[in-house]
Amino acid sequence: MSQNSKALLTFRQQVETKYNVYNSLIMNLPYENVYNVGMLVPLLHHDARQGLNAGKSPLEILDHFFEQHTDMTTEKEKIDFFFKVIQYVERQVVLFDSAEDAGFAKVQAVKPGVDLRDALNAIDSEAQKQAVFEKLSDFSVRLVFTAHPTQFYPLSVLDIIADLRKSLQKDDLEDIDLHLQQLGLTSFLNAEKPTPVEEAYNIIYYLRYVYYDAISDLYHHIKHLLGGEFENPDLIRIGFWPGGDRDGNPFVTSKTTLKVVDTLRTTLMKCYYNDIKNLQRKLTFKGVDEIIKALRNRLYAAMFEPNHYLHFDEIMDPLLKVQRLLKEQFHNLYAEDVERLIDKVKIFRTHFASLDIRQDHRKHKAAIKSIIERYQLADKAFDQLSEDELVNILLHTDCNAQAEDFKDPATIDALQIVSQLKYVQEKNGEKGCHRYIISNSEDIFSVLFVYALFRWTGWKMKDITFDIVPLFETMIGMRNSEAVMRKLFSIPEYWAHIERRKKTHHIMLGFSDGTKDGGYLKANYSIFHTKEKLTAVCEESGVRALFFDGRGGPPARGGGKTQRFYAAQGDKIANHEIQLTIQGQTITSTFGTRDQFISNITQLISAGCHKVLKVDELKDNMTEAQRSLIAELGELAFEKYDALKKHPRFISYLEEMSTLKYYGKAKIGSRPGKRGNTKELTLDDLRAISFVGSWSQLKQNVPGYFGIGTALSKMKEAGRLDEVKALFNNAPFFKALMSNSMMSLKKCDFALTSYMKQTEKYGAFWQILFDEYNLSIQMVLEVSGYEVLMQEEPVSKMSIQIREKIVLPLLCIQQYALQKLANDDLDLRETYEKIVTRSLYGNINASRNSA
Repeated sequence: MSQNSKALLTFRQQVETKYNVYNSLIMNLPYENVYNVGMLVPLLHHDARQGLNAGKSPLEILDHFFEQHTDMTTEKEKIDFFFKVIQYVERQVVLFDSAEDAGFAKVQAVKPGVDLRDALNAIDSEAQKQAVFEKLSDFSVRLVFTAHPTQFYPLSVLDIIADLRKSLQKDDLEDIDLHLQQLGLTSFLNAEKPTPVEEAYNIIYYLRYVYYDAISDLYHHIKHLLGGEFENPDLIRIGFWPGGDRDGNPFVTSKTTLKVVDTLRTTLMKCYYNDIKNLQRKLTFKGVDEIIKALRNRLYAAMFEPNHYLHFDEIMDPLLKVQRLLKEQFHNLYAEDVERLIDKVKIFRTHFASLDIRQDHRKHKAAIKSIIERYQLADKAFDQLSEDELVNILLHTDCNAQAEDFKDPATIDALQIVSQLKYVQEKNGEKGCHRYIISNSEDIFSVLFVYALFRWTGWKMKDITFDIVPLFETMIGMRNSEAVMRKLFSIPEYWAHIERRKKTHHIMLGFSDGTKDGGYLKANYSIFHTKEKLTAVCEESGVRALFFDGRGGPPARGGGKTQRFYAAQGDKIANHEIQLTIQGQTITSTFGTRDQFISNITQLISAGCHKVLKVDELKDNMTEAQRSLIAELGELAFEKYDALKKHPRFISYLEEMSTLKYYGKAKIGSRPGKRGNTKELTLDDLRAISFVGSWSQLKQNVPGYFGIGTALSKMKEAGRLDEVKALFNNAPFFKALMSNSMMSLKKCDFALTSYMKQTEKYGAFWQILFDEYNLSIQMVLEVSGYEVLMQEEPVSKMSIQIREKIVLPLLCIQQYALQKLANDDLDLRETYEKIVTRSLYGNINASRNSA
């Protein structure tokens, strides 16, 4: 039996079977009014699947369902039933999530692939061991957790899920039943939209209860495998955006930022305090006990009072002294326990997670314009300044800008936060907040505006202890990036800043907005090619390039199989660190438990070090012919995608036929539903999350594949399909892209919306989508040689199939409500809008396996 077959069998036994067995318990949930919902949901699924396959609309299917299987006749009864089904399905999703998490370790143990720990154990030569030692000593994986709302449960529900997962691992029927009943009576919804601080608390939950020990344990294990001299506490780092990411979120203010950095630090002090308290029970030796007691008291004070904070040395020095005393006087008793805590302090220091500040370049431009005009720093209007004149003002003109001199909220916040960052670093340490990221970077001023804000808020040039990070996310931004970085390196003042930052430059690439702008294939190859160009530019100048990828959950936002993606980067891309955003369902599905975290973080470490580890034989350096072919395919795909974007029905289709406008109604995130305040919606206004999410709710997933079928078909017409087949088999980067698109295609279900082809306004547009979907499936199967989509990933495929089955009734109800809302005379418009909004939650949460 192959490893894939073993993994699938284990998944069926440990996940699918358990879910089916315990799913029967959900039928006993204490619902009011509708007592037989558990009996009716399977019938609803059956009718939905049969009806959709027969070409019926959700409206027809549900009307027939009520007539055949219920005695519900009034609209109120039917609406009550819909809400009960939504509640029921949401809890089915939680049960399946928990079953999958509980069985993760056993499934992972038989899946194909070599674990990092296995690879380290298999090292058979001193030369290879030394190569691995050196690589891992200077390598890092940074997971940056964001607040983007792509999966959301209140903290109360997260606690229940954690308890349910433990009960499933033990097959404790009584406890499982108890937790499911608790879920039945616990609200999954926020009464109000979460504040940025509340979003931060949700992520800090994982820091405290998963990552604090998991990172330490993995680091300790790697140290043991590589030998006692190995030390790299930065091997695994956690970054943090909630409270620092103000791009498009007016609710993130300087006060928010200070609150979040305080919470990160005080939460870490609680973790240290618990460890010290446990050590105190062991370290009862004279002289040692006094040191531990004093440190415990100081940590206790730092746990609750934000203004009572400890510096790194104030925690580390007592521990090092204890370590020395144990060695010299007490036979190293409990020395390993002390060493483990010392390692934790080296890893997390006083910040727990490093907070990034992010803002849109256009906000900085407005702020700089206001400052120049307010303090008369130029003898002409801002818009009339030449590039050289503006650069000279930014670098050489002095100014003492005060927030109270302005009325514009964005300018006030820009000045307040930059001036307060010294205080943030004083409390949490420089590593606790050292990056300022600029969205929509397309020219040198994206960086220089921020540099000037530091200068004009009291920072001396030599003391700017921040990395200023351009985020190239549009096609224009990526195209200009090489010239932008060359120009920045040529500016003496900025070059001096780079030298003070140890000739290291962080550069961020945005997958989500890149894909929205350029289509899936072109955007991903553009990012790949941009990294190669920027690596060359940095190397020419002796600069160490650190790339940071803004990746979302689903492939359409840069997600998918991350290990495979990074292992295929090639020698022309700087490989000092892997940095990526982790958001929403990717947190819970990929890094939500200890087992998941350790498994997936070791895969990322393996991806960055796969050459020296020799865990595979990837041919990761593409030839020029292969590059040219991918670029050509990307352009062909983009032509098709760009034509779709320009279709006169494109935006209105999303507005009128999808759930797009309902994302703003859902209380799932603190950010507004779209950028800007324009009355007429444009593609630039759309956030990538709601854009991609709306296509996902329609089960059309357009951003994840649209244009690929046409591109491959044109290659076939030109007699070049064999070239593309060879590309798939020999270029891991291209195979990774195609495999991720297969996942997007697998999650489609055009039968759900086939009724739209009958509408006069959108019938032709829907047909364009459907035709490209069918063509894409046909062509990716032909190129890959697969008989079915995701042929090499049977476990992920099975997970998707079960999840899609669970949410089908919910999707059908959502489309039913949207069809009802198409009637402008509907009396219960507000109620049906609420049904659409409520159905968003379960559909999104069920899509967690997108990465």
